[in-house]
Amino acid sequence: MKKYLILSLIIFLPVAANAADFSLLTSQYIAAEKKGEDELSFEYQANVLPGFARIFNDSCGIYASAGITLGWKDEFTWAPELLRTEFTWLNNNMTFRFGRINYSDPLGLTVSGLFDGLQFSHTSTAGTFSIGAWYTGFLYKKTSYIVMNERDLKAFNVPFNHEEFMDTYFSSRRLLMSFDWRHPSIADLFQLSAAVTAQIDLPKSEPDTMTEKFHSQYYTLKAVVPIKSIDIELGGSLETSQKIKPDVDTENGIAFAGIINIFYKLPSKFSSGLSLTCRFASGEADKLSAYVPLSNRFYGNIFKIRMPGSSLINFGYTALFVPQFGVSFAVSHFLRHDLVSYTAYPLETESTKKRSLGTEFVTRLVWSPFSDLQFNLGGGVFLPILGNAAPTAKPLWLGEFTLTFAVY
Repeated sequence: MKKYLILSLIIFLPVAANAADFSLLTSQYIAAEKKGEDELSFEYQANVLPGFARIFNDSCGIYASAGITLGWKDEFTWAPELLRTEFTWLNNNMTFRFGRINYSDPLGLTVSGLFDGLQFSHTSTAGTFSIGAWYTGFLYKKTSYIVMNERDLKAFNVPFNHEEFMDTYFSSRRLLMSFDWRHPSIADLFQLSAAVTAQIDLPKSEPDTMTEKFHSQYYTLKAVVPIKSIDIELGGSLETSQKIKPDVDTENGIAFAGIINIFYKLPSKFSSGLSLTCRFASGEADKLSAYVPLSNRFYGNIFKIRMPGSSLINFGYTALFVPQFGVSFAVSHFLRHDLVSYTAYPLETESTKKRSLGTEFVTRLVWSPFSDLQFNLGGGVFLPILGNAAPTAKPLWLGEFTLTFAVY
């Protein structure tokens, strides 16, 4: 652990020497979970995330942050991580960012998170144009979720071992490039954004093996249409892909994903609203491939499912009764489109033809007595009986509590 503390000092001391602003975020997470026939399990996690910021001449600045995560689930684990750490330069209508920076495609379905690289943006009356390039091989695999093929999945599931740091810590090696465009108002009617994104597989060479490479390109379009108290977001992404093996013909694929979000602000004395989300991602079919995002995270709070070959319908309600206290409730139904795409269904299915997986109910209470302190209590259940893939399986339960404290 000493070497990670030294690394943090090397990163932060040059910034701190210039009277940088300091921030510290800490969180405590406790959860109790029961999956079907499994016994009740408990999890504890603690995060300590320090950060520094420094602005020079109102035109450029540096932000650096890192963290250590401690956890217990069956065994004690801990892992260091370099978080958002970037240099930003502003010049009239141009912005340049370099370092470990946040990037997301317009829909947030394909790419989302921290990546190492650079991005240049230019704002004009025609909208904001951005171009960037990033590398994934230095990210922590358990928070980046770069899982696009069986090789990635195998590496992801290997537990992080401090004694084998270089072989078990880092994410899969891929190069990401993107060209983005966003216009805040088309004819004062709607917002429009688009992106062309590509990722190139850069696997480590393995002697005496036929290493498969998976390259993919994404063409994404999103529109936001405000109608009085209703905001409608809709968009889609077309994926083309190439699976390449030595001495084997390249296998080309085409896939599609789409999303519709509808937000309705209720006319109440307090801030509240309803939301409806429908998300679809193609699976393996006669003419379609499974839609495989670069950031292949789990969806669902209790029922964990990956995006390829799955869909969900989500209805939610949120209310902020007073600035310090709010509540939310959501119900989600999950579908699968094939039995080939990796969805991580945690229950043994009783039918190979049924597609409805079940329904999840989640509620959450948030209390923030001070701006720097927040209590978050949540829980819910996933009911397979409300689907037809495993109707006799037992429910999945989860209860969790998070305490977050920030110092700025």
